[in-house]
Amino acid sequence: MSAKRSRPWFDRLNERLEARRTGAVWRFLNIRRDESRPFEIDLASNDYLRLTSHPLLIERVRQAALRRGVGSGSSRLVRGTTEAHAALEARFAEFKKAEAALLFPTGYMANLAVLSSLALGDDLIVLDKLSHASLLDGARLAAERGAVVRTFAHLRYERLDALLTAHRRAHPDAACFIVTDTVFSMDGDLADLRMLAALRDAHDACLIVDEAHATGVLGPCGQGLDSRGLADVTISTASKALGSLGGLVSGPRAVIDWLINAGRSFIYTTAAPPTQVAAIDAALDVIEREPKRRERLAQLSLAIRRRLRRLGLPVRMDPTPIIPIDVGSAECALALAAHLDAHGIIAPAIRPPTVAPNTARVRLSLHCELTDEQVERLVFALSTFDWAQLR
Repeated sequence: MSAKRSRPWFDRLNERLEARRTGAVWRFLNIRRDESRPFEIDLASNDYLRLTSHPLLIERVRQAALRRGVGSGSSRLVRGTTEAHAALEARFAEFKKAEAALLFPTGYMANLAVLSSLALGDDLIVLDKLSHASLLDGARLAAERGAVVRTFAHLRYERLDALLTAHRRAHPDAACFIVTDTVFSMDGDLADLRMLAALRDAHDACLIVDEAHATGVLGPCGQGLDSRGLADVTISTASKALGSLGGLVSGPRAVIDWLINAGRSFIYTTAAPPTQVAAIDAALDVIEREPKRRERLAQLSLAIRRRLRRLGLPVRMDPTPIIPIDVGSAECALALAAHLDAHGIIAPAIRPPTVAPNTARVRLSLHCELTDEQVERLVFALSTFDWAQLR
């Protein structure tokens, strides 16, 4: 019998897993039931406008599957681009008031392509520290090709200014890219786009914004926080308020052409299927025809934030559907999430490494179909939690 093969890499992996298990930061797949519990309130989804089950999206997807099947069959540059893809991209560019747009299978892939392909050599990418992981990963890919990557403390634009000034002094001919989310997914707060645009102009830079949690929700017609076109390049996603899946980059025609030619996560992947294209197109129809969904969501955000502040909870009055309840430790976040679950309210405990140590929170993600009775149940559940255990 042969001796047992040594697997140091596997032993080390198990040690790391055990450290996660014992540190209140263990992650696992929380399988959603096919049928919700009676009276369950879902505050865990990013389906802000409740479009994932909208009849128009379902019917358009059904029609697309019957006409074109459920797969695209190849990459966009081979045979995966259909007239439907081109029509959606033209429509989305008009929606975002941009010259052109490009559809990716996911928002993550869109962010990777933009940051990894635009910056080269001594170019600078400078990001808000709380930008989405996909933006940070895209910047790291650019760094492998020689770009300089820096982060600045959340919303600390004086630090951004200093970083841009220093890089311009050292590399006067380099391109500089300012990168930020417009709505930050863990805090629900907003970037100051006017300030960022001013810094962009002062330093001859390029402003790139991720509108994932703003598209469909903010702006007079749901275009996002950047409804006035202050940014040079925007990345949107269809997986939040638009109810399906996909990433959409909008901006100058030259940027889109470059992504088609150099964006590796666009070139080397299968095209989004026709059903996905149909769902996004239908979602844009709903956003245009049913503004009351967006209006109701804004009203709920304001009303719930006011109610929670009356309970003494330190929530901000941001105009977004993301309301974090900061509790500090991962253990306390799990306790609060369990308490809400016992009241039929599904809200996730957000723990490190998703957020920084000692900043764990329960995140409430609102949606436009919350009833007044459900709001009362949420407020009651939070009012009955033993907040003393957090001290």
